[in-house]
Amino acid sequence: MPRPEVHFQAWEGISVFADEIVVDASADPHAAAVAAHLALYSFTLKTTPPSRFNPNLNELIPSTLQLKPIEGSKEWDRGATYAYSQNLARTLMELPANMMTPTAFCERAKDEFANVENVEIFIRDEAWAEKMGMNTFLSVTHGTNEPAKFLEIHYKGAARKDAKPLAFVGKGITFDSGGISLKPAADMKAMRGDMGGAATVVSVTLAIAKLKLPVNVVTVTPLTENLPGPSATKPGDIIYAMNGKSVEVDNTDAGGRLVLSDAIYYVSTKYKPHTLIDVATLTYAMITALGEVYAGVFSTSDELWQRLHVAGEHEFDRFWRMPLSEDYGPQIYSSNADLCNTGGSSAGSATAALFLKAFAHGVEAEDGSNAETAMKWAHIDMAGMNATRPTAYQEKGMTGRPVRALIEYVWALVN
Repeated sequence: MPRPEVHFQAWEGISVFADEIVVDASADPHAAAVAAHLALYSFTLKTTPPSRFNPNLNELIPSTLQLKPIEGSKEWDRGATYAYSQNLARTLMELPANMMTPTAFCERAKDEFANVENVEIFIRDEAWAEKMGMNTFLSVTHGTNEPAKFLEIHYKGAARKDAKPLAFVGKGITFDSGGISLKPAADMKAMRGDMGGAATVVSVTLAIAKLKLPVNVVTVTPLTENLPGPSATKPGDIIYAMNGKSVEVDNTDAGGRLVLSDAIYYVSTKYKPHTLIDVATLTYAMITALGEVYAGVFSTSDELWQRLHVAGEHEFDRFWRMPLSEDYGPQIYSSNADLCNTGGSSAGSATAALFLKAFAHGVEAEDGSNAETAMKWAHIDMAGMNATRPTAYQEKGMTGRPVRALIEYVWALVN
């Protein structure tokens, strides 16, 4: 299919047709590539003209415009890779839930990683999760007929294939109605993006593999819908998680931490990563606190926080550190179970992070006694994923953040 040309009205009475834009990237090739490719992105499923985002296409429609620098460079190419991954995350989050089911998400991931070296992909089903004892994850799946999936991606780029990996865990609720604790109808369609954590970590891993970074990575995403079906989990139900802890479900709308908890425990115990970062659109409280500008970070490691902070500032994909304190514990430790999945409206993001910490096996002890051998852990709450206003180089809509910051974090870790 020939590439369509785009019409520009350059000056009054003068029309210009172009299918290529040449960019002066001399000042900062990396930043220029990122901004140009992000600015070119515009999601639509309108049929006139045909949309290249239509998942039912038999033949892919190429991008309307091609970007190239006046002078090529490795920095430009790396920036284009960063931007491709962020745009992929945007697409995965924008596609409606009937098109981006757990199964469809896994198939898209397989397609994106096709022909990428040193990658293995495993797609697990509900029977596997049940065998593993992932009862908190499965509790969220009970209200939907859409099969849940547990996607696992391994990238082995380190010189030693048995070297401890870096682990990413992404929340993958492909549509979140809130379950029995039903959300308000207004703007519920934005909950198609509640798998933004999964979209982020898969896209980050793709860039790491394309850039052939010398690091081993394990990425997992528990994928399901959260709907109020006849078998749905009910407020007050108590579930035994994979790590043996009992969990009371006070609010089924707080399902993200339930799917994440088993995934975090699974990765931290099976693969014993040196660092584990989970990413999720977890709490409205984070939107209240930070809006759309920063993503909140809770971490057991000052070193990990500092590296994330530097990476975020480098990419202008910024993080803000939030308090991870046991002083919030009574809000989630005072039910009939070991843990309650909500702690009330007060400090909702902080109690959610503390809940997840209980499943991050091997994190640093409170007294720092195992600091050298402890797993570094960070929880990123990226709830402000749906931009309500445009920026200089991104339109309104799903942002795909913090993809670039996390790629840069890994790049800086190994360079």
